[in-house]
Amino acid sequence: MPSRLPLYGTIAMPSRLPLYGTIATLALTRIAFGFQLQTVATLGPDLMLALALDFAALGGLIGAYLAPGVFVALPSGFLARRFGDRAVAVGSAWLIALGGVLAALAVQQEWGSLAIALGRGLAGIGAVGMSVMQSKMAADRFGPKDLPSAMAVLLGAFPIGIGLAQVVLPPVAAAHGIAAAFWIGAAAAAFAALCFTLAWTEAPHASPRTLAWPSLHEATLVGIAGLIWMVYNAAWFNFMAWMPSLLAARGHPSWVADVVLSLGTWANFPAMLLGGWAAARFGRSFIFIAGTVVCTLSVAGPAVIDAPILWGIIFGTIAAMPGSLIVELGALSCRPENRAVGMGIFYITYYVGGAIMPALCGAAADWAGDPGGALVLAGLVALLGIPLWFLHARLVASRPAVLAG
Repeated sequence: MPSRLPLYGTIAMPSRLPLYGTIATLALTRIAFGFQLQTVATLGPDLMLALALDFAALGGLIGAYLAPGVFVALPSGFLARRFGDRAVAVGSAWLIALGGVLAALAVQQEWGSLAIALGRGLAGIGAVGMSVMQSKMAADRFGPKDLPSAMAVLLGAFPIGIGLAQVVLPPVAAAHGIAAAFWIGAAAAAFAALCFTLAWTEAPHASPRTLAWPSLHEATLVGIAGLIWMVYNAAWFNFMAWMPSLLAARGHPSWVADVVLSLGTWANFPAMLLGGWAAARFGRSFIFIAGTVVCTLSVAGPAVIDAPILWGIIFGTIAAMPGSLIVELGALSCRPENRAVGMGIFYITYYVGGAIMPALCGAAADWAGDPGGALVLAGLVALLGIPLWFLHARLVASRPAVLAG
């Protein structure tokens, strides 16, 4: 029997196996997404030499993957409402693969940084559509007991891809060239897209296909949640993007960067699960604030104290705990029938930061004369999430019946 639960709408209790298959293969596409996104940052020193890039230009190439989100996130939500989740989700998975192929060809044929950026931008369009759909798909398929775990699986898959890139790509590039490293990302995305296409299962109760817009209250809530996700990820992404360059500038051997970024990613999945468990016992606000403060310290800290292994451990564990709480906040800021468009609003705010912050942090690195300048700026930006969190809570408390339906 369905059960009516506040903020979640109508939850059915069907057989879980097909739903798990859909979420598991969606997580696989998230791994490919993270792998492709991290490629430029991991190979940053080699690309700077090969393409004669400065830090700001490298930051722009990193940000090119997320730049399409500014324009694509909201239309993705509308398209899902009009044509269904499957059309947008599966199509997005294949765009990630196609963009990876174009970027790999650009590197192999020496077409230049603009062509690489175009390929990354095309893959980014697919990643945007997939990101918009992931939270809606999880919220549509799982009730309040299982949703935090499903969300942690999806969010934890992304840093696994980043960690794999940091481990796999440097030796491949050293042995076979930069182009081979890009081709691995394209192949991984194609494999993930095929698995996701074959495993797709519709949600038990699909939302009606309309172009309805969320209420002003819902749009405000989901926009604030998106801003929280934006500033949190400004710290997260730029730690991953600039630590290899910082460690190289300070004379650390390449294996140190591999260890630090592996520590900063592989622990994210259990850390997010732990964050959901701890939030249920100690309060979401407490876990979010503590995790955000630690995130700022672990991102900005390497610029001041040269203890990369320690910072990697802290960043990968405590700093990762709020991640699933923030995305869950966005998914529950709209009623079920408005989630697709609502998550488009959520991600358009997130991708604004994803597109401009790497370049701004790169400019900070150029100004400071050291990649540490990028990390200090990124760490400070994360603190903006704390007042935004309390603003969201205040607005929810003012009109809770709107989300309860």
